[in-house]
Amino acid sequence: MNIYRQIVYTLAIMFLGLHFCFSQNRNEQVAFVLKGNVEEKSSLKPISGVYVSTSSGENTLTDGLGEFRIRAKIGDELIVEHANFETVRYLIRSKEDVKVQVEDFEWGNKKKSSPSVLNRRANLHQSMLDSAQIFKYTDIAKSIDYVAKSITYLESSGNKIEFAKSLTTLGEIYLYHKQYDLAIDNFNDAIKAHKTIATSLLLAQTLILNKSYKDAEEVLEPIQDLKSMLPDQRVTLYELLGDAKRGENATQDAITYYNAGLQVATKNQLTSKMTDLNSKIADAYAQSNQLVEAEVYYDNSVQLANQLAPKRALQEKEKVADFYNKKSQYKEEIAIRKNSLEELGNLNTSKQDNTILGLGDTITRQRINYKIANAYIAQDKYNEAIPYLERSIVEADSEDDLVVQKDATRKLSEVYEFKGDNNKALATYQEYVTLVDTLYVRKEQEISRAARFNREIATTQSRITGLEQERELTQSKYDLALTEQELAEESYKRQRWVIYSLVFGLLLTGLAAFFFYRSNQQQKLANNLLALKSLRSQMNPHFIFNALNSVNNFISKNDERSANRYLSDFSTLMRSVLENSEEDFIPLSKELELLELYVKLEHSRFPDKFEYKIHIDDKIDIASFQIPPMLLQPYIENAIWHGLRYKDEKGLLQIDLKPVGDDALEITITDNGIGRTKSAALKTKNQQLQKSKGMGIIKKRVAILNTMYTDKVDVEIADLKSDGSGTKVLFTIKRDK
Repeated sequence: MNIYRQIVYTLAIMFLGLHFCFSQNRNEQVAFVLKGNVEEKSSLKPISGVYVSTSSGENTLTDGLGEFRIRAKIGDELIVEHANFETVRYLIRSKEDVKVQVEDFEWGNKKKSSPSVLNRRANLHQSMLDSAQIFKYTDIAKSIDYVAKSITYLESSGNKIEFAKSLTTLGEIYLYHKQYDLAIDNFNDAIKAHKTIATSLLLAQTLILNKSYKDAEEVLEPIQDLKSMLPDQRVTLYELLGDAKRGENATQDAITYYNAGLQVATKNQLTSKMTDLNSKIADAYAQSNQLVEAEVYYDNSVQLANQLAPKRALQEKEKVADFYNKKSQYKEEIAIRKNSLEELGNLNTSKQDNTILGLGDTITRQRINYKIANAYIAQDKYNEAIPYLERSIVEADSEDDLVVQKDATRKLSEVYEFKGDNNKALATYQEYVTLVDTLYVRKEQEISRAARFNREIATTQSRITGLEQERELTQSKYDLALTEQELAEESYKRQRWVIYSLVFGLLLTGLAAFFFYRSNQQQKLANNLLALKSLRSQMNPHFIFNALNSVNNFISKNDERSANRYLSDFSTLMRSVLENSEEDFIPLSKELELLELYVKLEHSRFPDKFEYKIHIDDKIDIASFQIPPMLLQPYIENAIWHGLRYKDEKGLLQIDLKPVGDDALEITITDNGIGRTKSAALKTKNQQLQKSKGMGIIKKRVAILNTMYTDKVDVEIADLKSDGSGTKVLFTIKRDK
């Protein structure tokens, strides 16, 4: 038994040993990221722009700090090349970082790059840009990544023309994905590096899409008189100027520019541009309601489009059909759309194919069927509309086009309702409700994806910006090396450390000051918010206590009906008060509703003591004003309890609202009661010892709110008459600008 156990143990150990050897051998073949740097041996200064490659085909360049990262495997040969030193070859035996030190590197007498190195860089740069163009339509992240790689393959001394090409390609990527702000930034940077007509036209096109029409005209103005412009660029120039004028609603100016472009396009037989310009001239005439002229140019654009690819003809025919729809020429519209359905069937495209072909989301079978149905419905031809709606629903379902499926389903339900078929109308409407719910969920998912997409875009753009800064830093280092070669090394080091220390110290000081200021502001805001919350929480018990005294008064008089009625109104008031208790400001309309209910309650208790009036000037836009909740109530309570209640004859409480200028209003609370002086004299000793909590709380709230919102509320209290009788409270409330 022991011998058997020993044999098992021996075999297990042998198996584990073999497994370890095979695993180690396999791991050696796995690619990893090799890090390294290239520097001058004596000065330890980093050398940027060095071409680094491996025998397995990977390649890269060193950055401004002389560092590089490259995918490699154990056993690969690392090749380090530069025009100013002999090529270095190194066999990779481990995953440790590699340091390459070069002797007597010629900083001040930089040689011209050798043709082989220069050609490799140029080929790699162009290859990366070509790859970026390929992935532009399908994978924006990968496309931008290729642009970033293209920048790393530029020469360390800086090739501004190639750098501008990289930035222009990046701008085109952002333009295609409708990230107009990023596209504009990159086109501007490309023009700064190397200005070309093509980039200027792309920048103007993006500005127009971003509705910055004046900026587009400023970009186009300097290149209008250039004689080196090609015919198609000249046509594009006039077309963009027309687009800008049309965006500014200068329709006749737009038509003038479009016609100028059409003349150049016709002279050079640019059929595609001739079609576009005829179509845009028709759009401009239609925009200015010159329908006869618009129809002539639409006919021209359709005839020209038939000479182009089928997709372009489809686009133009659908535009003409939309034009007939606006003119209520439904028969012509239906004829064109039926013809479009046949041509679209011949193309045999899906929704995804439409995007690739340039047809967009509007030229699909489901949408065209839906538009045909709408044209029939406009003529009250419901039976003819139903088959097209049903086909639209089926095709939208197959293409997963929920928007059209939803619209067509609802329209079909309405048609059934018009025909009196209520059962089908109800069933179809239920399907519509289900589609709306599904579409809502999908929209939420799309919003989430869009947010994630924007974050990814921001990250990749930051990377590009970093590469641009790195390139500028590299250029600066080369210039500095050429002009400072006579300086002593120790002096250079001391100056560098002094500068770095000063910059670092300034940054630390600035950051410390910024964080201290922000912390102080946040603490002040938190304290104010806490104080407001505390004051609001004190206000509610104070108000509830006073209101319950009124209920107690009814009960003590055995007036059960009045007590019940009072409690019902009081509960409504309390619900609203508690709902608004967490808000700094509420709409003025809501505050007035609460005040009217409160005054009504108090009047029900003292009907023989006062009457009340609330007057609101018709010129006040109540919806545009905000007011702190429970701001006016304590003053109205004082007017009733301390002024009107002690009056021998029946008094009057009046609340007036009137505008003051465009951004403020005045709220006046007046009563003809006994006045503040006489009221204070009537207080008992116990009452004199107690301070008015409600008024004190309001004063504190107003002070804090004016600190936070810059004098938004102002309160003034005065005697109504010279003999001290009556009281007037004046509120001034400013509107948010």
